[in-house]
Amino acid sequence: MSILYRSAFGLAHDIKEGKLSAVAVLEFYLERIERLNEAINAVVALDTDRALARALDADRAAAAGEDWGPLHGVPMTIKDAWCTEGLTTAGGIPERREFLPSQNAIPVQRLIDAGAIVFGKTNVPFMSADLQSYNEVYGVTNNPWDTERTCGGSSGGAAAALAAGLTPLELGSDIGGSIRTPSHFNGVYGHKASYELVTTRGHLPPGENVLSEADLSVAGPLATCVDDLEHALAILAGPAPDTGRHPLPPLPTPSFRDPAQLRVAVWADDDFCRVERSIAEHIERAAVTLEEQGAHVDRNARPDLDPMANHVNYTQLMLSVLGADMPDSVRKTARDQVAAADPNDMSEPLLQLRGIAMDHRDWLRQNEIRQRARVAWEAFFRDYDVLLCPCAPVPAFPHEHHPDMQARRLTINGEQRPYTDVMKWAGLTLNAYLPSTAVPLGTTREGLPIGMQIASRYLGDRTTLAVARLLETHHRSFVPPPGYGE
Repeated sequence: MSILYRSAFGLAHDIKEGKLSAVAVLEFYLERIERLNEAINAVVALDTDRALARALDADRAAAAGEDWGPLHGVPMTIKDAWCTEGLTTAGGIPERREFLPSQNAIPVQRLIDAGAIVFGKTNVPFMSADLQSYNEVYGVTNNPWDTERTCGGSSGGAAAALAAGLTPLELGSDIGGSIRTPSHFNGVYGHKASYELVTTRGHLPPGENVLSEADLSVAGPLATCVDDLEHALAILAGPAPDTGRHPLPPLPTPSFRDPAQLRVAVWADDDFCRVERSIAEHIERAAVTLEEQGAHVDRNARPDLDPMANHVNYTQLMLSVLGADMPDSVRKTARDQVAAADPNDMSEPLLQLRGIAMDHRDWLRQNEIRQRARVAWEAFFRDYDVLLCPCAPVPAFPHEHHPDMQARRLTINGEQRPYTDVMKWAGLTLNAYLPSTAVPLGTTREGLPIGMQIASRYLGDRTTLAVARLLETHHRSFVPPPGYGE
């Protein structure tokens, strides 16, 4: 029975039925890593002995009729930003290269409690703070579609490993497109959950023992099919158990029962962040597919907000989160430069410094701007079930590791653009805490994957996943990179 690119939950079903062995499935992935990982460097740490012991236990339990849960005996890797008990969690930070957490991050533990076997870690940028996955600990992760190009970040190793068939399921995190951009670059599925639907306790940064949930930062699964996203999200959802907080209300069912009831808004391109023409074309083709299924599609609908103003707001709020872990010297430099600058200067380098230097009063002001945008989105989604828009303005680009991120450039439609433009479409939906499912749509003429975001109202996760399933069925399902589907 084939294992490659099978649903993780389908594998669990067959292991429990005795049709597959957990040991055999684990050995299958370990063999592929041995053979294929060197070219892409996606899996950067292994826990083979403990994983094999747990796989043996999973097989014994299945033979005895015991059911560990919906992921019984399924081996999987975990993004190296999530703490894993007894397995190195470096987070791309040289000082953490030998760090062995004493406990699992809560989302990791939930996957293990559902029967999963964590057998390895996948690469991230330094502190998960870049759009490419490379660091001094493990080096550069390449895109399996073209090893001269990035796999994205920060869940880049996770997406590359999935695309290459080195793991059946992954756990990502996202504060700047870190689930959606790698999914788009590698041709896989990813779901950025509604904010606080999935706890981020145990994510690095901020650290193993930090109890608070960072603003904007969210978690979610990556997979090669929508089924796995849906089932994994059901396992992951919920607050940390010791906070005294009540869980969010149960996620509503999809807002449509039939495609003829589906109301779709399409925002495939915009002056605030022009996208590569091939991306806009693929989004339009996906919209046509939904129309052919009976959906009502509006290509002119927009929420009542300024997308560039959203980027200014989002960037400052995001950098206020990232800046909290920066040294005092960096924060002082940021404050000094902001104090000396024109108050109206919102150029990208200074915009990021404003976030790092932000005091609580300014944060409250920026949060009020964000809350007004959330109201605008809620009003928009009274008339539309989902919005289709880009994950990023460009497909996977060649590796670019200039130490000054502001000096990096992207080429989009023949034009040189700032590197940080990659975050503009990601921040459009993330800043309002909205759920977003990234789906593969096809490839460019050069053979690079193209994906798309499907966003909906806050806690409309099941609606975005339902539309993803429609497109998976009627438009495009996962296709492996050349040379990996065998």
